[in-house]
Amino acid sequence: MTERKEFRDLAEPDAARDAIGSLDLVPEPEPVPLADARGRVLAERVDAGIDVPGFDRASMDGYAVRARDTFGADEADPVELDLVGAVHAGATPEVTVEPGTCAEVSTGAVMPDGADAVVMVERTDEVPSEGDSTCIAFRTSVAPGDHVMAAGADIAAGARALGPGTRLTPREIGLLSALGVDEVPVRGRPRVGIVSTGDELVRPGDELDPSSGEIYDVNSTTIAAGVSEAGGEPVLYPHAGDDYAEMERLLREAADECDLVLSSGSTSASAVDVIYRVIEERGELLLHGVAVKPGKPMLVGRLDRADGGESAYVGLPGYPVSALTIFRTFVAPAVREAAGLPEPRTATVEGRMAVRERYGEGRLRLMPVGLLDLGGGTAADGPAGARERPLVYPVDKGSGATTSLVEADGVVAVDPDTEYLDAGEPVTVRLFSPDVRPPTLLGVGEDDPAVNRLLDRLENPRYLPVGSREGYRRLRDGVPDVAVTAGPTDRAVDDAVLGEWQREWGLVVAAGNPEGVEGLGDLVDRDLRFVNRPTEAGLRRGLDDALEALAAERSASLGELTDRIDGYGLTLRAFESPVRRVLAGDADAGLALRETAERLDCGFVPLGEQPVVVRAAADRVDREAVTSLADELDGDGIATLIEGLSGYSA
Repeated sequence: MTERKEFRDLAEPDAARDAIGSLDLVPEPEPVPLADARGRVLAERVDAGIDVPGFDRASMDGYAVRARDTFGADEADPVELDLVGAVHAGATPEVTVEPGTCAEVSTGAVMPDGADAVVMVERTDEVPSEGDSTCIAFRTSVAPGDHVMAAGADIAAGARALGPGTRLTPREIGLLSALGVDEVPVRGRPRVGIVSTGDELVRPGDELDPSSGEIYDVNSTTIAAGVSEAGGEPVLYPHAGDDYAEMERLLREAADECDLVLSSGSTSASAVDVIYRVIEERGELLLHGVAVKPGKPMLVGRLDRADGGESAYVGLPGYPVSALTIFRTFVAPAVREAAGLPEPRTATVEGRMAVRERYGEGRLRLMPVGLLDLGGGTAADGPAGARERPLVYPVDKGSGATTSLVEADGVVAVDPDTEYLDAGEPVTVRLFSPDVRPPTLLGVGEDDPAVNRLLDRLENPRYLPVGSREGYRRLRDGVPDVAVTAGPTDRAVDDAVLGEWQREWGLVVAAGNPEGVEGLGDLVDRDLRFVNRPTEAGLRRGLDDALEALAAERSASLGELTDRIDGYGLTLRAFESPVRRVLAGDADAGLALRETAERLDCGFVPLGEQPVVVRAAADRVDREAVTSLADELDGDGIATLIEGLSGYSA
């Protein structure tokens, strides 16, 4: 039996940062064409090789003059000078300004010899003159250098143009272009090899077999995007299973080609997790296990390269939320530093907990949270404003739930000694990115096809399909703006009904109803495999009420009936899931909507109708996002919303 690697002495988060900080990720500088330099960081100082501009240049349309010839000129007593020619931008002057003369110039033109100032055309007039000559009257005087940019006035040859560490934005690229630079030395982008491990992983686009526990590889593309965002160059390697020899081959190949190797998965205390042995035998393991949640199973070390050097290595957890959280917290700062990029601008929000959250696990918790800004003040407004800080609510489905990546806006760091965060307690949210846009409206409740359509009509909403019962509870607790409930609800909170429609529910069966299912009695009396919905779902409430009625007819208890239904306790969260189980032949019947059954070409046994109600918190009905939602449900809104949905009616 293979000895299991266990986490005994978990390192503190600061020790993990120090271990990663000790790794050398800095690549060699490289020259890049100026056209490809945006966003890169200069590796060396760039000095100006020429004057910019390289000549005395007129800075406006007008006339080039000898300034002394205009002394004393004003509106009442203009000075007249003979026009000797014109100079346009991009042309070599063919005239000389002698005393008593002037030359027409356009913006950007080379100043002709003899001239030392420009008078704007608006302060001049052309006046009659004898013969073929032209005379210009100047109604203002100028001093030497007026409206002239001298050679080197922008930047002079030999001057320091840009220093090392400068991030090249369009402004800096414009300056380099003006200096005639077509290639610049920049900091190399650290090459980061990414290897996802685990026999269960399948690359997106390949065939998936859920029955054997296969899942799509989320981490490779997610971490690659994070590497790019941090200034690194991601390199994806083929997927590795849990085979020692294959892991070793891939990790050594990545180490030979990259500055940093990231793997995800195969780092936890499992008999099949062998990656830590690869590091111990082919490099140096600096750290295994960190006192942080999520992300305890993290590895830090070095891998030997074929050229005698070393490549840095960090092993990330396998669950996507854990992997991305650990990458952002510990690895991304090191990649940014190696690329020469500064830390991103502050991306934190001061908020207040919407609900009480217990913890007390004795390690740093990076809790994913969502934000809802109700408006009306910030922390800077003092105590009154602080009461209006954005609501902060936990979004924690577990590290294996990829939807947490998009349902959360950031994380709250919960100290290891914290036992709970109380409702209303101030917290600091570190956003996943400065570009994060919290939702304009937060809705919770029943998973329903019409609700999905409704959300498509709103600007930046967020909807958590937690079921009718849980949705109503959260509305009672004051977290969401709206809750959608299906079926009967014992109203216990002050809410406002924004809209309502009916939907038909029943049992989904295989096409043609080969088992001849006619109603709930068949589930109770026959050996049929059934798939249910969880107690939070409105459909489940409808089913249980119908079973209560059937039990009363038979003078039995509800428990006696449910005990005889094979699969009553087998529940699936999404409204389509029971239908797909029936389609796959894994069940004879499932709890579903007529709309879903017909859309997926299954049979349907109707059992009843139930109302779907959109409810808003009474104290938020005047919020712009809520009124926009109400407008969508007003008038013919509901009729158009449910148009084409089988079994739906207004």
